[in-house]
Amino acid sequence: MTLPILLHPDPRLKKVAAPIADSSDALRKLGDDMLAAMYEAPGIGLAAPQVGILKRMIVLDCIKEEGEKPRPIVMLNPEVIESSAELNTYEEGCLSIPEQFADVTRPADVTVAWMDLDGKAQQETFDGLWATCVQHEIDHLEGKLFIDYLKPLKRQMITRKMVKLKRELARS
Repeated sequence: MTLPILLHPDPRLKKVAAPIADSSDALRKLGDDMLAAMYEAPGIGLAAPQVGILKRMIVLDCIKEEGEKPRPIVMLNPEVIESSAELNTYEEGCLSIPEQFADVTRPADVTVAWMDLDGKAQQETFDGLWATCVQHEIDHLEGKLFIDYLKPLKRQMITRKMVKLKRELARS
């Protein structure tokens, strides 16, 4: 069974996730389950709070070209340790806010430190779509959604559409 993805508005999406002490078999399984849910959705990133688990864990794979080898990454306690002054604007969406998109401006390059599922420290610099995706997912760990970057009117409009969608889904 695929993990169910929470839809905005849901109070769990606004909570700060707890740090992870060390890796475990349960976290490895959660990583696999989150990747499966992300690929099935389909998406390029997913944070544990989006599946109702308030732990600092994200998964991502921004390889979208047909025939290119997937590059799934599972990060525990990811943290941006360096950001470029140069900015990029991407049209972002979110699996917790389906079919809603908006331009968000973020640093073009970020260096992220995290612990992998074997408990080893990792660090990598991301650019382009990868940089946007990893920042978007880390925001989820802080209880922040991409719509929080928008002007209040646009944010309220998207939230109203999501409330309506949740009502329709509850009826069906």
